Amino acid sequence: MNVSLHAPVRTDVQGLIKAITANETGDAFRPALTPTQWELLSTYMQPFALMSGQVLIEQSASDRTVYVVEAGKLTVHYEDSKGRLRLAVVEAGSAVGEGAFFTRQPRNATVQAASASKIWSLTPIRFTELSNRQPALALEVALALGALVSRRLANRPRRIAVT
Repeated sequence: MNVSLHAPVRTDVQGLIKAITANETGDAFRPALTPTQWELLSTYMQPFALMSGQVLIEQSASDRTVYVVEAGKLTVHYEDSKGRLRLAVVEAGSAVGEGAFFTRQPRNATVQAASASKIWSLTPIRFTELSNRQPALALEVALALGALVSRRLANRPRRIAVT
């Protein structure tokens, strides 16, 4: 990753950069962005807080928003006819919502905060604006999300849900 934590970057995106840099797992969201690109990307994203237990994504919803976790933990659940099955825990420096983002299909799992969390959202409309104005940056974000999907699908038998 091409990130220097000492470069002048908007203060509110610093936590997100640190979380992504610190996540050394195979489940990390790792776009190769410069500090200037991070600052620009953050203007297309909206940060917000989740309380523990709050639902971020509902299974079967048609929203395509992608969420990047700055702080906290999220749990991913698939609800079948027998009840709820916990699939994964998503930590700071990772993302959720990438499956629906690419497929334009309904969400295939429910995601909720396991602890108080700070999340950054990137809606399809804002991604389209980013694509039109900063195509190289949008491509890098899409490639990093695609890489995350690929790693999650290849992680058998402990497959992490693609939401």
